[in-house]
Amino acid sequence: MDEEWSITRLAKASGVTVRTLRHYDAVGLLPADRIGAGGVRHYTPASALRLQRILLLRGLGLALSEIAAVVDEEKDAAEALRTHLTGLLAERRRVDRLVETVAATIAHLEGERDMALEELFDGVDPARQAVHEAELVDRFGEEARQHIEESRRRTAGWDRARAGGAVAEYEAVEDAAVELIGAGVAPDDPRAVELMDRQYRAVSAFWTPNRASFTGLGRMYADSPDFRARYDAKHPRLADFLCAAMAAYAEQRLG
Repeated sequence: MDEEWSITRLAKASGVTVRTLRHYDAVGLLPADRIGAGGVRHYTPASALRLQRILLLRGLGLALSEIAAVVDEEKDAAEALRTHLTGLLAERRRVDRLVETVAATIAHLEGERDMALEELFDGVDPARQAVHEAELVDRFGEEARQHIEESRRRTAGWDRARAGGAVAEYEAVEDAAVELIGAGVAPDDPRAVELMDRQYRAVSAFWTPNRASFTGLGRMYADSPDFRARYDAKHPRLADFLCAAMAAYAEQRLG
């Protein structure tokens, strides 16, 4: 590792915004190690590791004050990461089960294999869906409740093939986003914005978001512990990338 990075370099590497890093500095969660020319903040490898732990804990739904207490008390960084890794591996296993269920369902519909009734629901958690719906209503009020009801009406007549296709499209968009992250593409890059058009159409199969609700959905991906754990299992920057890219798409293309 280099000896230190500017705030811009750390923001790009971590997927968080410069504004967020400045806020973390202001509240004492992640103080800059050095202030350079022009007031530019610089960070050492130790601070980069601290930021990683902060983002992992944020993915678990902790408030910033709670995160500060945890990272300040952690003496053994490796042991702390082992704890986080355990949770991430559990979520990856759950996602892997869902992937296997969708793949098996496609094979079943194409006549390649038979599925028992119980197999159709392997990895599917109705209680988790109810939590997500309640979180949407808490965040966005009555409009979110209307979107949920709209989604139920639209999907009421779907067969298994239609439902499996919708899930597969979400997975494809996420995989494409991971490729963009790996290529160093910024969330507001035209390639990312174009991918979010595909994300918008995938969401619109269930309900039709406007600028505010599509942006809010992206924020929920980044803020919700369940969503962050799911996306972190694919890439540690995926949730924040989707959040920022959806906001850029909404700003540029939605009224």
